[in-house]
Amino acid sequence: MTSQTAQTAVEQSHLGTISVIAWSGENIDDGRDMAFLLAYSLGDGSAGPEAGEKAVRALLEQTGLPVGGGIFDGSKSKEPISLLLESGSASLTMPSLRVQCLVPEEWTAAALKRKHVHFIFTTRPWPGGTPGVPVDAEDLKAFVADEEVIAASAHCVIPVTTLRK
Repeated sequence: MTSQTAQTAVEQSHLGTISVIAWSGENIDDGRDMAFLLAYSLGDGSAGPEAGEKAVRALLEQTGLPVGGGIFDGSKSKEPISLLLESGSASLTMPSLRVQCLVPEEWTAAALKRKHVHFIFTTRPWPGGTPGVPVDAEDLKAFVADEEVIAASAHCVIPVTTLRK
């Protein structure tokens, strides 16, 4: 007898606006700069914030990224996750989602030096992180460090790829 796990389909219209923010900072484990990338929904999907949370969770489950666990190796996810760094821009690709953001030079330097980034994708909506509007560093820190956000997030390291010249 075999058992099957039902895979929840990702309702794209429920995801709403998915945004990403890149920043770099000291890694508490080794004191060196780490490139971080945060993905989140604004909670503006067609069925509201709660449905958006469920849709993001389904996307993460589909990809094989555990929510609320430790830091996962993104290269071992059951669905491919990739991060392409090119000309001051990072493009994240995963099943049912492709997002891009501009990244600062210090972020690029940290990502290239380590050859990976620490990716956080939270199921918690963040309407305060509106695309195109600068986010105050303290607001970002408060959101990312919130215990409920941490518990509702998948954390993984993703290898960085670049176009060869």
